This record gives sequence, C-alpha cells and structure tokens, in this order.
Amino acid sequence: MSTWGGVNKTVVDAAGLPEQLSAFDMLLHRGEANPRTRSGIMALEILDTTPDWDRFLAVFENASRRVLRLRQKVVRPTVPTASPRWVVDPDFNLNFHVRRLRVPEPGSLREVIDLAEVSLQSPLDISRPLWTATLVEGLADGRAATLLHMSHAVTDGVGAVEMFAHIYDLERDAPPRKPAPLPIPQDLTSNDLAREGLNRLPVTILGGVRGALTGAVQVVGRVLSDPASAVEGVVEYARSGNRVMSSVAEHSPLLRRRSLSSRSEAIDMELGDIRAAAKAAEGSINDAYLAAMCGALRLYHHELGMPIDSLPMAIPVNMRAEADPAGGNRFAGVMISAPLGISDPAARIHNVRTQMVKRRDEPAIELIGSAAPVLSLLPDALLESVASSVVSSDVQASNVPGYAGDTFIAGAKVLRQYGLGPLPGVAMMAVLISRGGMCTVTTRYDRASVTEDELWARCLLAGFNEVLALGGKGRATPASFADPEATSNQPPSPNGSSPS
Repeated sequence: MSTWGGVNKTVVDAAGLPEQLSAFDMLLHRGEANPRTRSGIMALEILDTTPDWDRFLAVFENASRRVLRLRQKVVRPTVPTASPRWVVDPDFNLNFHVRRLRVPEPGSLREVIDLAEVSLQSPLDISRPLWTATLVEGLADGRAATLLHMSHAVTDGVGAVEMFAHIYDLERDAPPRKPAPLPIPQDLTSNDLAREGLNRLPVTILGGVRGALTGAVQVVGRVLSDPASAVEGVVEYARSGNRVMSSVAEHSPLLRRRSLSSRSEAIDMELGDIRAAAKAAEGSINDAYLAAMCGALRLYHHELGMPIDSLPMAIPVNMRAEADPAGGNRFAGVMISAPLGISDPAARIHNVRTQMVKRRDEPAIELIGSAAPVLSLLPDALLESVASSVVSSDVQASNVPGYAGDTFIAGAKVLRQYGLGPLPGVAMMAVLISRGGMCTVTTRYDRASVTEDELWARCLLAGFNEVLALGGKGRATPASFADPEATSNQPPSPNGSSPS
C-alpha cells in the first residue's frame, strides 16, 4: 500500500482520484476559513476577444463532467471516526461556479489584477466544490479576462495545469467536444460518514495493528541484518530533518510585518530570452528566475537604505510522478538563503543553483508532508500558531510550466497567464508561468511588508532585466494586453499603478 502525506492510493473514485483527503490536503482545506492561512491559487488569463457566454458556460459544463474534482465537495465527519472525503455534490450548480462581470470600458489590466486580489482575499464556500471561474468583460481593445480560482486543497499548481487542460482547445474554431456523461451524485452527509467510520472502526484498528506489526518486523529485520547501516540511516534522516527545518538566513528587517492587505505586480518576457540568460550562466530557467527575484529584492532593500546579504526563500519542488492523478498536492518545500548580497547576476545564478541541487537531495525533504497527519489533529488556533512557526521564509517563489503552444477557450485566444499564489505567513509569493513562448512573473505581496508599490514595480523589472542581459537583448516589460505575434518586438504599453 503506497502513501504520500497520508494519501491512501488504494482507495480511488471513478476518475482514479483518491476518495479521501490526505492529511496535507486537509490542512489546506481547514485553512480556507482563516484569512491568515487561506491558500487559494488563481490563474488570471488575458483573452484576445470576448468569448460567447453560452459557449463559455458549455466549456466548463463539459470540463466539470470530465474532471470529477470540479463537481466534488468535501464532507467531514461530525466526529473524527473517518477521513474527510471527496463526494460528487448532489446540489452542484454550474451557475454558482461560472460567473461573469463587466468593468467600466476601457478596462485596464490593473483593474483585473485588483479584482483578482479581492477574490483571493475572499473565502471559497467549503460546502460546495472549491473553485470558481469568472469571465471579465469590458477590457480595452475588446479583450476579456478569466479568473480561475481554486482551493489549494484540490490540487497544486502543476496539477491544476493538467486538470484545467480540458477547458482549452488548440485552435480557435475547434469542433464541439462530445459531451461527457454526468457524474453520479453522492448524497453523503457528515453524520453518514461518521457512522460509516464507526462501523469500520474494528477493521480499521485491526488493519492498523497488523500494519504496525508488519512494519516493526521489517525494521527489526533490517537492523539485525545490517545494524550499522540502519542506525546510520536514522541518524542521517534526523540530521537532514534538522537542516530542512532550521532557518537558513536572518529575516529581512523590511519584510517582517503581516496584515490582511495584499497587492500583485506582474511582468512579461519571452521564454527564449530567459532561457538564453540561464544558458549563458550555465544554469536552468528556474535558477535564472530565482536569481532575478533575488536581484529585485536586493535593489528594493538598497533603495530603502537597508541593504542585506540574504533572506530565507522557500521554493516548492514538484514531487508529482507521471502516474500520479491531477488532484491532490505533490510538492515539497526547499529553503535557500537568497543571495541578495551578490551583485553579479551570473554569480547569483551559480549560487542559487548550488543551493538548490544540495537542498533537493535532502532525505527529509518531505518532512512536512510526513508530519501532516499529526498537524491535522490540532485545534484551529494552535494550528495557526504552529503553521506560523513552520513557515520560516520571507518569500516563496514557485515555477509552474504551462502549455507550450497556443491555446483557446470558447474561441478566444489566451494571450497571457498570470499566477497569483497564496501568502501563507510570508511577505511575498512569486509565481513564474511559462506558456505559449512567453513567461510571466507575478509577485503578490503583503502591503504591511512591501510598502512602496511603485518602487517594487521598478525593482522587479530591473532585477529581471539584469539577468536577461546575460543572454543578449531580451527585456522584461510591465504586464500588458499585448499579443506577442501582433506586436512583434515592439514593447507593450505598461499597465496602470493605482493601488488595490
């Protein structure tokens, strides 16, 4: 029987997804009710035209039939006799999840980003499937936008890319897809689940005892056959756990405060440009991205008269195997000491790469996932306190690869995608999205920590242009509506700078 973070992979539903929430997914689900632990993720997409509303609705109707998680809600037992379970919502209402609104014309990208902020700061309804899709009309030049909002309990960023693939076409006038059959609803209540758990309790206890005894016998066997290696493995794992959990750098004096107010800033660049920069410094695209973020943070601290050499930065590492389903979370956290004191961008890339290679190889890299079953039993107040102590980074930086070619939704071409991530006790969450030959970087930050909006926007651009210069003439630009094919090499006009 294979497990990851408490997921029992032998119990799956009709779509091959685990019926039970893993302990880690349950932690994320519980956090939805608390603004300080809320973990929603969002994809903001810019469309080249406004799609027909009925066709847009039909896309999500069909996707919700093909991707069971889009029709499933979480049922928690009234008493903890069983694990929370995903069930097909018998009261599923597509019109609740798929929405439309119009901004005053001509709407700007800044207005859309601010709408996204309001959505992310608002809780999802945990009595329903945990997602919404909003079509935003009225943008300049006939453009539109979509806001795809989902709880992190459903899946992580990489899983969401796979999950939402069902809403896209590879051509503008693609033939309609054959409707998928309706999922069978499950009218399971919290009381039903609790009773079911009670009925199975003797079998569950017996299975747990048998599993514990089997595991103990295996451990004893390994110790008897090779005692030196067994002891060495335990000691090394303990040492690795200490390294994983220990602080890697002093916190920034500028990024200490936390509030309930946030703002997002985004930039665009060509994928080929950041790839060329990474290659010039013998690093990966991820190394160049992290080094550019370090450069932006370095400039911001310097401009405010508080230069620092480093700060703790957390990077989610994808642990998803090819055979894993799209649902659930399959990532571990890697912590590095972000090298803000290194002015040379190539040297920063090398420093980041060295740290990332070392940290990825830690035996205890999935320690938090292993501890999730215990953490999930804590009361809400204590859980928030523990989560705050576990999150020891100032900044998190995520890298989510998207779709390589052009994609369309209900006949509208996706020009850009911006990823807005959660702020789980950190000052800033950065998300890089690569899609259709373009890269976007969106930084969502706590406004109690990053207080100078326009200065941060300038530093973000400068930090990336520093790195892009290693590869040639590539330049990052403020986020825009521009179609890369239509504008060629002309720089797009910047978005506005009004506060959220």
